[in-house]
Amino acid sequence: MAANNRRLSGKKGAQVGSGGQRRRGLEGKGPTPPAEMRKGHAKQRAAAAKVRRAQTRAPQRRGGGRSASEMVVGRNPVVEALRGGVPASTLYVQQFIDNDERVREALQLAAERGGINLMEAPRPELDRMTNGLNHQGLVLQVPPYEYAHPEDLLDAAAEEGEDPLVVALDGVTDPRNLGAVVRSVCAFGGHGVVVPERRSAGMTAGAWKTSAGTAARTPVARATNLTRVLESYKKAGLTVVGLAADGEAELGDLEALSGPVVIVVGSEGKGLSRLVGETCDIRVRIPMPGGAESLNAGVAAGVVLYETARMRG
Repeated sequence: MAANNRRLSGKKGAQVGSGGQRRRGLEGKGPTPPAEMRKGHAKQRAAAAKVRRAQTRAPQRRGGGRSASEMVVGRNPVVEALRGGVPASTLYVQQFIDNDERVREALQLAAERGGINLMEAPRPELDRMTNGLNHQGLVLQVPPYEYAHPEDLLDAAAEEGEDPLVVALDGVTDPRNLGAVVRSVCAFGGHGVVVPERRSAGMTAGAWKTSAGTAARTPVARATNLTRVLESYKKAGLTVVGLAADGEAELGDLEALSGPVVIVVGSEGKGLSRLVGETCDIRVRIPMPGGAESLNAGVAAGVVLYETARMRG
């Protein structure tokens, strides 16, 4: 009863079992934190909302977009794609497939590379995925290609402290030619390739294979309007050099190749389109003593890139 009296008494001072709370309550709490850090303050709520908006806002990228995913179908094409280093996300293998040498090699290559999912699927499912093509029990899924933006190629040259060296393709529709150009650009120190978004070869499995792995190091940019991109390159200080059988200059005499330049290669049959040809600062011809009328895009680009590398020393 005495204890109850003590708890109910009106005496001042520390109560039994206070543990020094009164003494700590007299200690200073330091400087007042800014409003943005005080829980429940209007400025703190506004700052938190700003952070949430920044986290949920989609990141802005300047890239040239993505291609659609692609399926490589058939035993030989799948094995060749895996040998050639074509990017792949999934290897589909038909259930109860005849395990021949090509199937074993495909499985081994996919396992050695790593990062490729191995999926077993019934034949009807593979038929549906490939729209009835003769897949022979093997299907390789190639992920979408991430195209660069045309300005990214100039940025890459600036970062390396070099004059830009870019190849643009006009009306080249064979992916193997694109792959060959990418390989030459990589070999001779170029900074990338520009292709139109429409009526042009894209970075398919065939282009990857022909590039012999260099597509992983050489960016390919996609242009909505090639003529507009060439005009922007001219404003950035590049000389636009078009390849044409009836060009006014000969390759060995073209000093412009020693500076910032974009080399425009047309299709083997039609050459440069009218608008692109009119946009070029100069058109150059490749001397061919053997009498051939023209070279395909891959070979023509390789010849000019070699001469450019020689001039730049």
